[in-house]
Amino acid sequence: MIQKLGKACQEWGFFQVINHGVPESLMKQMIDACQRFFELPEEEKKEFHTKNLLDPIKCGTSFNVAIDKVRLWRDYLKVIAHPKFNSLYKPAGYSEVSLEFSKRTRAVATEILNGISESLGLEADYITKAMNWDRGCQILAANYYPACPQPDLAIGIPPHTDHGLVTLLIQNDMCGLEVKHNDQWVLVNAAPGAFIVNVGDQMQILTNDKYKSIWHRATVNNTATRISIAVPHGPALDTPAVPIPELLEKEGEKAKYIGMTYEKFMELQASPAAYMMPCLDHLRVKDN
Repeated sequence: MIQKLGKACQEWGFFQVINHGVPESLMKQMIDACQRFFELPEEEKKEFHTKNLLDPIKCGTSFNVAIDKVRLWRDYLKVIAHPKFNSLYKPAGYSEVSLEFSKRTRAVATEILNGISESLGLEADYITKAMNWDRGCQILAANYYPACPQPDLAIGIPPHTDHGLVTLLIQNDMCGLEVKHNDQWVLVNAAPGAFIVNVGDQMQILTNDKYKSIWHRATVNNTATRISIAVPHGPALDTPAVPIPELLEKEGEKAKYIGMTYEKFMELQASPAAYMMPCLDHLRVKDN
């Protein structure tokens, strides 16, 4: 199993996890709670509108924003759930469901990180210790993609990589996640009750490019609303990821990246600099 995990991280950067112990009923409750939030009148959501990257709760819309002549077609809600749990007081029931979901999801992410450490030939808790996981950042990021009258002219989320260590994702019955593999876009068909998991930028840095953070995007359709909940898990905000010395020694490699705190890395990803050049390339050691 550990070997399969390592192979998936190396060859795809994406995999699915079943039999993870999180009840499917809880996953559905979480999607329902987020749907109820998105269905609130705009006036009621306005208090959570903010542009600040690390505000505990923020929501907004990407409707009618022109990027490369393609329109973004999405509403979003982002809530920081760890190291301090934050929540919404509306809609009713959201707070209780999101607390249970964030705890359960974090436990699954911890198991995955332990497995990834072992797949690299390290102690199971190596990555969690190195990244100050007890203070690690966990975000509940819900995305709402209504049916789009012209799906060929719009996209839910443009191609991107995730900034954290690993991201866990669930969705309603509508597909829409596409992963870039061998220069082809591949639609992900999720198994019932599965978490879709992908490797993030911090993991690519730690493994010195062995496990790659893969480009992915969200497409839209003209038949039904799609809701996804992505849960990125990262290091503590003040912790920089650097290539793991033991791996460099074992592989006889030089470090390909310089360090940057996770908070600074997230700020970089949200800045115009990330449009000019992928974030990881900003940290890449230049060949002399």
